[in-house]
Amino acid sequence: MTRYGSDLIVDLLNRYDIPFAALNPGASFRGLHDSIVNYGGNRPRIIECPHEEIAVGIAHGYAKATGRPMAAILHNVVGLLHGAMAIYYAYIDRAPMLLLGASGPMAVGHRRPRLDWEHTAVVQGNAVRDYVKWDDQPFDAAGVAHSFARGYRIACTEPRGPVYLCYDVDFQEDELKADVPLPDPARGGQHTRLAIEEGALQQTVGHLLAARNPVIIADDTGRHPATVGTLVELAEFLSARVVDLNGRFNFPNTHPLHTLDRKGTLKEADLVLALDVRDLYGSLAKVDADDRPTSGTLTPDGCRVISLGLDELEASSWAQHFGRFQEVDLSILADTGTALSQILDGCRSRADQASPDSAAAHRATRMAAFKEAHEAQRARWREEARVNWDASPMTTARMVSEVWEAIRGEDWVLTANTVKDWARKLWDFDLPYRHPGRSLGTATQIAISLGVALAYKGTGKLVVDLQPDGDLMYDPGALWVASHHQIPLLVVMYNNRAYYNSWSHQARTARARGRSLDQVPLGVEIDHPAPDYAALARSVGWHAEGPVTTGEELQAALRRAVRVVQSERRPALVDAVTQPR
Repeated sequence: MTRYGSDLIVDLLNRYDIPFAALNPGASFRGLHDSIVNYGGNRPRIIECPHEEIAVGIAHGYAKATGRPMAAILHNVVGLLHGAMAIYYAYIDRAPMLLLGASGPMAVGHRRPRLDWEHTAVVQGNAVRDYVKWDDQPFDAAGVAHSFARGYRIACTEPRGPVYLCYDVDFQEDELKADVPLPDPARGGQHTRLAIEEGALQQTVGHLLAARNPVIIADDTGRHPATVGTLVELAEFLSARVVDLNGRFNFPNTHPLHTLDRKGTLKEADLVLALDVRDLYGSLAKVDADDRPTSGTLTPDGCRVISLGLDELEASSWAQHFGRFQEVDLSILADTGTALSQILDGCRSRADQASPDSAAAHRATRMAAFKEAHEAQRARWREEARVNWDASPMTTARMVSEVWEAIRGEDWVLTANTVKDWARKLWDFDLPYRHPGRSLGTATQIAISLGVALAYKGTGKLVVDLQPDGDLMYDPGALWVASHHQIPLLVVMYNNRAYYNSWSHQARTARARGRSLDQVPLGVEIDHPAPDYAALARSVGWHAEGPVTTGEELQAALRRAVRVVQSERRPALVDAVTQPR
């Protein structure tokens, strides 16, 4: 059988066990499209999307849920630019993925008039080079195989992220003249993890054991799910409270050492162990009324700070997402997936040698106090959630409470948004897979949620998206993807009929300038007319209900929606209209 260049790309995708390829169809990769469908037998499986931003977002969500890359295919320059914003968010969220592009034909004699010229860049990766880990535009079959193997390894090496590989149209469509040996993923597919240096390990262990009030801050540590259990063991051994910044699920909120009170916790700390905290300055700094860090710190004088992670390895001269520089007492370059086990073993070993009866008694006393405080805090949150309980439209806390009541008996996963942390206050996040991490910017959540749901398709887990209305307005076509590919997902609209974050900014600015608040809705409301999200969802095959404005209506609609998702294995949406806050 005649083989083509695009067949080689499919061989590589399947050799590396890439399960899905999300795409919006385009002429520049028609050869690769044909090879996936006819040569590969739809392996990897195509996830058809109405926009490249959705395709990249799905790959992003899949990576957050599984830790593994899938592919997103982007048509020429225009498709790459459509997906650029989603690529940037995947980069700052450390989501591994293979972005496959197409270019040309680079041979000018093969280009169609106008269109191929307008859609071809000399070096296409320039468009996203500042926010991918690596890009390449290989020329021949040997280069394609080499490039794919290296790109996969770079994407999966910590700190992980997207890579962009661009294939010329002529290469895809030309006949392969000879077989090309395929790389072996077992021989160089991924690097080993970076362990902690012995001297730094011993210093860290000594400081942790000497501390009377240690505090742990974790942001991206839970990207290795097994590390969550190790962090729990370390926190219990030290009786150290854990501030979970929720870049990933790092620590169960049902545990007495879990806290959301960063300010109150840090003011009593004599040691802070920061794990994968990208913006350490912002995490330790006091803030003003606009949430801007000030020169003061939340920690008392003399508090020792140890930073452990890989942040400096991904520092970009273009996107300064790492935050302001923070001085620390000990800065350790290591992968927490390896280092935390080493630190825990070191603490146990040295504590046994030191016969630490008094220290153990002190930690036991602290643990008892933290347990009591933790239970009291969760009780207060439940009480706060009942304020204006019968309001219509319902409060956001009532909405989140009703969703919890409907799903708590299921094996659930929350995709992204926690609704001003109400979900983290009221739900029981007890297992690492419950939540792949906090939501990101507007125009990301529905696509990431689809990727998470795709990752759990066929597992029986109930995947839930608390979906902001402003976010869905960017990519409403994403709803079609769930129906077309039969991806079970429960979407509960967090519908305050506004871009409310901007509403708050406009109101704050008007107050500061002594101006009327009457015009605040201009330019930020999503009303007049109010979109009918249930009708939109039904139009593309979803079970959908709403809008509902009371908790009683919402609970009944949620019960029906959960049954549809779990029994019929198809998506369902409930449009819950809430108060602005």
